[in-house]
Amino acid sequence: MGTRLLELFGLLSSCFGPQNWWPSDTRFETIVGAILTQNTAWQNAKKGLRALKREGLLTPDALHRVEPKRMAALIRAAGYYNLKAARLRSFLDYLFSRYSGSLDTMFRTGPGRLREELLGVWGIGPETADSILLYAGGIPSFVVDAYTKRVLFRHGLIEGEAAPYEEVRRLFMDNLPADAALFNEFHALFVKVGKEFCRKRPLCGGCPLEGLGDGQGQARVT
Repeated sequence: MGTRLLELFGLLSSCFGPQNWWPSDTRFETIVGAILTQNTAWQNAKKGLRALKREGLLTPDALHRVEPKRMAALIRAAGYYNLKAARLRSFLDYLFSRYSGSLDTMFRTGPGRLREELLGVWGIGPETADSILLYAGGIPSFVVDAYTKRVLFRHGLIEGEAAPYEEVRRLFMDNLPADAALFNEFHALFVKVGKEFCRKRPLCGGCPLEGLGDGQGQARVT
């Protein structure tokens, strides 16, 4: 399995080159972005981030002092703004109650324990938790999204696109080196190929994975 995953990575990397994820200036901006991009396009999340940045609120201390209604108004462009404001508040309350608002202290927690803690924060699911660990913390915790599942399924590496998150994540955690840079780039490449070729209605012609198939030389497409 590890060999096939690395083959897939090599094909994507050769085609698309470095993706340079995650686009942000600070670790805290990355965390806020991971929450704002839930159930929306990254372009919308960026608008919310820009609004917070204009107001000088992209630090834990500053955002923790903001009233929920104001926070929701500022991130309105990100969609589901009341819900996401509540989720940001939930994370901030955790950060301040557990780590006195210090990301340095938070990221010094053991990776397994920190992941469990993040999953216990209201509004943070596995994909968001792993995004925080990987992109903000530089911790090798593979991020799985819909593009990842679709590509893996169509090339015979998982049984279906509805495969459980943790099951798919374990494929990478158990079969690849624990390398944050590799995990970062691999996830970004899944997004890239998913948007350009492996869409709901696939564009297989010219795809860098054309011919990788499901072990029989033929991609499984529904």
